[in-house]
Amino acid sequence: MSNLFLLVIFNIFAATSLVSGQSTKQNAALDQKIRKLEQEEVDALLQNDLAAMTELWAEDYTVNNPRNEVGKASKGPIRAGIRTYSSFLREIEEVLIRGNTIIVMGRETVVPKGPSPDAGQTIYRRFTNIWMRKNGKWLLTARHANVICQN
Repeated sequence: MSNLFLLVIFNIFAATSLVSGQSTKQNAALDQKIRKLEQEEVDALLQNDLAAMTELWAEDYTVNNPRNEVGKASKGPIRAGIRTYSSFLREIEEVLIRGNTIIVMGRETVVPKGPSPDAGQTIYRRFTNIWMRKNGKWLLTARHANVICQN
């Protein structure tokens, strides 16, 4: 092999590694940003801060909730004030970054309070949240959550 060929191969490898490294660093930073936004939503839910939640939610934020209902969050029980929490722990198990879409999966342990039908009970759930970048902001766009049995 010629030295020129080896030099070209080395440069291609070095450039690919550099781009790869930047992408990995960017993904790590984005992973942390989304985890922070997830916690901000939990904090807003615990404080029943509808204004803070609305800042995190896309206009068309759609939820498939544990009561087997699919609908817009703008018409849901949280906005209506009939779903509130005294405790809400979200454990993120996976963050998948796919361009302008990020998928977050994990488990939640919640204790509803107040007018919630299951107030005072500890509920275990699995969840998937989908964030999309819209108008320069990451917004929660879709969610699925279901109740699971705790062994």
